[in-house]
Amino acid sequence: MNKPARRGIDLVDFLAKELELLKAIHLYRRLPGPLEKPPRPGTIINGHDVLLFSSNNYLGLAQHPRVKATAVEAVERWGTGSGGSRLTSGNFVLHRQLEERIARFKGTEDAIVFSSGFLANLGVISALVGRGDLVLSDELNHASIIDGCRLSRATVKVFHHRDTAHLRDILLAERKSHRRCLIVTDGVFSMDGDIAPLPQLLQLAEEFQALLMVDDAHATGVLGKKGAGTVEHFGLEGRGIIQMGTLSKALGSEGGYVAGNAILVDYLRNRARSFIFSTAPSPPVVAAAMAALEVLEEEPHLLDQLHANVQRLYRGLKEMGFRVLPTASAIIPLMVGDAHHAMVLAAALAKKGVFVPAIRPPTVPEGTSRLRITVMATHKPEELQRALEAFLSAGKMLGLI
Repeated sequence: MNKPARRGIDLVDFLAKELELLKAIHLYRRLPGPLEKPPRPGTIINGHDVLLFSSNNYLGLAQHPRVKATAVEAVERWGTGSGGSRLTSGNFVLHRQLEERIARFKGTEDAIVFSSGFLANLGVISALVGRGDLVLSDELNHASIIDGCRLSRATVKVFHHRDTAHLRDILLAERKSHRRCLIVTDGVFSMDGDIAPLPQLLQLAEEFQALLMVDDAHATGVLGKKGAGTVEHFGLEGRGIIQMGTLSKALGSEGGYVAGNAILVDYLRNRARSFIFSTAPSPPVVAAAMAALEVLEEEPHLLDQLHANVQRLYRGLKEMGFRVLPTASAIIPLMVGDAHHAMVLAAALAKKGVFVPAIRPPTVPEGTSRLRITVMATHKPEELQRALEAFLSAGKMLGLI
């Protein structure tokens, strides 16, 4: 008698149950209503006019006339795609020009461009360390850093957020038993808006003969006199810090980069798998990034306006009684705690024409759900005031203030 065939896992049933579980604990995610206009301070979502306080387009450069015109010119000359990896047919003059431009901007010998910031972190971390090595990572580092650490197969130790005393304890216990050591941190932490203690991290890196890498995704175009990021902010140029960043936030384009000494960049061209095996960034986004860097250099008032707008909104929310974390970046975290309450507040604000996303676990730790408010240099005073009025009304209605 033949035995009945053994059935495999019912994929649809399994996935449906997992989704229901996420809904039950208020962690189910839907794509927000698609933007029907560009991500300016005022846009349209689901057919409604809203003020946008969730974009990483911090300086408004994604809509800057010169940046757009340069991208269009690149399409006319080069087309829409690169057609290959940088090591095959996708290496355009534009790519090298952008890398040289980034190196000048960051004050380094050279730079290498990746197709995204996520790929840059995967590539550089997994290329620099491996089995037998040690990586020390801040507990609130971005997911791309976490995944890069895992991919490296190095021993990974997580230190408490911005806690250099804890980091030192780990170094004392672990450093001598590992070949190489990499300390890696966000420059500006994307969900908290605070800044890494880079001078203290550098001191420990030098003391324990470790490499130091900073992810400046949310610091590029935001921190430093010319917007070059946390290294410039702390005056640490020329100290050998590996600087990673993105072109997709304050610079209004797409892609990622790593800036450092020439030997590092040459090594990454040969060993960073996410560079070697990825299609090169397309010509229009490369040209747009170069134009954005030129605008940033020639219009420094954008940085001043950004920080003035951040402080105006931050002070207003704090005076109302909201719990907002201190910030020196373009990110203002409004702490709610409960994931469901954060969703309710975001929904109430949306009804009043202000779009701010609720951030819940696993993006942030349990019990720290929040609204992640981002400000742009292009927000006008009257738009900031309208947003504050909406926050006041929604906060009182929900009993949060």
